[in-house]
Amino acid sequence: MASRFGWAGRFAASAVVALALFTVGCAHRYYDADHGDYHRWDANERVYYNQWVVEVHGDPHRDYRHLSKEDQKRYWDWRHNRDRDHDRDHDRDRDRH
Repeated sequence: MASRFGWAGRFAASAVVALALFTVGCAHRYYDADHGDYHRWDANERVYYNQWVVEVHGDPHRDYRHLSKEDQKRYWDWRHNRDRDHDRDHDRDRDRH
């Protein structure tokens, strides 16, 4: 069956799919300039973010992308401190065994 739109339709459809795949891969990666590292925003990071929102009494409906730069910095500072605490807890567990 011949396409009603020909090559232009196939090109447009391919471009839409490529754009969707490209943006999905890039949309969830954040650079933390203060700590000099990248963070992948996935389900695990959303759990941490929700914990932070509760601890700082933030708006639970506010998306990270809509936070002020200062609040984004506060989040990543909190997150790095949380990682250090988590590493320390694991070290303590190893010492017991």
